[in-house]
Amino acid sequence: MVLLIYKHMKQIGYLVLGIFIMFTSCTTTKNEKVKENDVLVFVDPFIGTGFHGHTFPGVVVPHGRVQISPDTHLLGWEACSGYHYEDTTLYGFSHTHLSGTGIGDLGDILFLPFTGDVSDAKPVAILSHDKEIAEPGYYSINVNPWDIKAEFSATERTAWHKYSFPAKEKAQLMIDLEHILQPNWGHTLLESQLTVVDEYTVVGYRLTKGWALNDPIWFKCVFDQPIAEYQLIKDDKNVEGNQAQGVGVTAYLKFSNQVLNSKVAISSVDQDGAASNMSELKNHDSLESVVAAAQKQWKQELSKIEIETKDKDVLTNFYTALYHSKIAPMVWGDVDGRYRGQDGEIYTSLKNDRYTVYSLWDVFRSWYPLMTIIEPERARAWAYDLVDQGEKGGLLPKWSLNANYTGTMVGYPAVSIIADAYAKGLMDSIPQRVLDIAIKSSRWNAEFNKKHKGTGAERVMSEHIKYKEEMGFVPRDKCNGSVSYGLEMAYYDWCIGVIADLVGDKNIAKMYMDKGKAYQEYFDPNVKFMRGKNSDGSWEKGFNPRYSDHKSSEYIEGNAWQWTPFVPHAIDDFAHLLGGKEELGVWLDSLFTTSSVIEGENASGDITGLIGQYAHGNEPSHHIPFMYQYSDRAWRAQEILDTVLYHFYEPTPAGIIGNEDCGQMSAWYVLNSLGIYQVAPGKAEFRVGRPLVDKAKLKVKDGWFTILVENNSPANKYVKQILLNNKELENGVFDYKDFKANAILKITMSPDK
Repeated sequence: MVLLIYKHMKQIGYLVLGIFIMFTSCTTTKNEKVKENDVLVFVDPFIGTGFHGHTFPGVVVPHGRVQISPDTHLLGWEACSGYHYEDTTLYGFSHTHLSGTGIGDLGDILFLPFTGDVSDAKPVAILSHDKEIAEPGYYSINVNPWDIKAEFSATERTAWHKYSFPAKEKAQLMIDLEHILQPNWGHTLLESQLTVVDEYTVVGYRLTKGWALNDPIWFKCVFDQPIAEYQLIKDDKNVEGNQAQGVGVTAYLKFSNQVLNSKVAISSVDQDGAASNMSELKNHDSLESVVAAAQKQWKQELSKIEIETKDKDVLTNFYTALYHSKIAPMVWGDVDGRYRGQDGEIYTSLKNDRYTVYSLWDVFRSWYPLMTIIEPERARAWAYDLVDQGEKGGLLPKWSLNANYTGTMVGYPAVSIIADAYAKGLMDSIPQRVLDIAIKSSRWNAEFNKKHKGTGAERVMSEHIKYKEEMGFVPRDKCNGSVSYGLEMAYYDWCIGVIADLVGDKNIAKMYMDKGKAYQEYFDPNVKFMRGKNSDGSWEKGFNPRYSDHKSSEYIEGNAWQWTPFVPHAIDDFAHLLGGKEELGVWLDSLFTTSSVIEGENASGDITGLIGQYAHGNEPSHHIPFMYQYSDRAWRAQEILDTVLYHFYEPTPAGIIGNEDCGQMSAWYVLNSLGIYQVAPGKAEFRVGRPLVDKAKLKVKDGWFTILVENNSPANKYVKQILLNNKELENGVFDYKDFKANAILKITMSPDK
């Protein structure tokens, strides 16, 4: 089978990452405070900041609410994270950012240091990578043309800024509350306010409307040097006094010293919340102290998986991917536990376990399964947090952003997270409430739809659900994206069946397991594709499996080739529809070897990373290589995985083949580099694929789960034998409960199929 040519991986010595590194010849240009034997050396936050990866290089601690990062891109798709590596303009440094998304928002509270006098036009800097440093817990850049060294670090809810101005220059700082990411995509500033409280303190607030419909944020900033002079601007006019309120609010602050430190805390509750969140810095008296604490956090998080490999690129890709997988979801509550609920009201969580930025349609596939292994307590908290959002807002979210229903993407994917948590024993309380909100989110609710008409929340209860419930399928002449919704909702209904079964409601379980077979409604045996069906039961005319239209077709962000295999819960049944295991293998061969041409004038830009028509750059394809293991040619899964791992993940800014999507693309790489993957979340089984590492240790309760890979090399891509605790796994499948201390998964590789 002919596949894309993948790059040759250079072997550069034998690296062992964990307590120490042996025989290493690697070099680094990172901050010299990071020692060579530190896991952080192998994290490069610039990976994914080019192409369409949409990551950011700034500072965030694991799952932190603050992401202090440079903003270089304001308009269009590449502005999703605020930064694109190929840019040449630097607007400043804002405190909140999304990682890897396909839609932008946030970019709150922009700071920009500069020198000289204030002019009518806002100052804008030049982006240069010459003195730009990005590493976990630390970001630094020279702000040109003024030659100002800007350095940053963060805690969960605060950022620390340090600016070193050239001698004898006027040290100025702009705080811009008017700054917006993606204003051409509907992101709008509604109101803002800034107050100079005293010579050391500035507080403020702003409210935006965009992807998040209602998104207030408060901040408090404390300087270590007195403000010598200040100028407040509203709508391009000077404001008398110490406060400016309106839409176009900007402050210019002048300082007499050449080194300036500022501490900034944010809150989505109120001004008191921002003030209380500043307490996270009470034990820190310098940038270096905050950096050390942030890097300690990152080292603890990333050291939960220790790997050995001969390939430095694998090390860098792996630990950067693990880093990216631990940015979202983000802490949502303040230090006192208060948080804004999905209904807009303020609540208090005694455990302070509320989060935001759930890219659920993306992350249920790989990210959550990874977290259940290495972060089971957080995985539990996230599942219950989704239930809390559902109960307060009325329905489970499908893309939750700052207590807003965005309604982005397909179906009701939160049930996949909840089913997987239940299947793995991570949820053990309020079972009826959990089942009730899952069922409620899957059934047509005309009142909810009407109440939220014209907002993102309307799309959480879209008419796809109505037709699915009334007709048993989603008709293409009634709804856009009919096939994508139909296939995904079949899987989600199966997930609700899993929840019901584990809760003990056998009648509901049977009902939803039957609903989980609805994918059969879209399968046309004459063409062997899932395709659009009209209300009268007739198939669409002029079917073309290569056709894509990003805004108007039966398929969301893809085509029939990419969506037909979305039956992760019923692959054996899908093979039966095709005619058997051999026919499944033949179909998959066609998918991976057919022309990669995508047809359609408005084809989705999300279709990237193509092998034939397989599109690794978007999530619906991520389980497909493992479908070979259900066919008569299981070994071909290893060929595809090998190509994807070596070709579509590279240690460069453009090294992620599509939107990173809040950790999903990265988690896929982490799991598959280890040689394991969960095909259907909700079914607590993992399959062995094609490992890149030679050895891995995963931190589990009371110890380490070990993966040993023998005879591993780029040439030895095929699995010869799999042993779990010295017992052979003939089908290469093991259970979540097998991730135990002192357990050993041994995979022997071979050059032969």
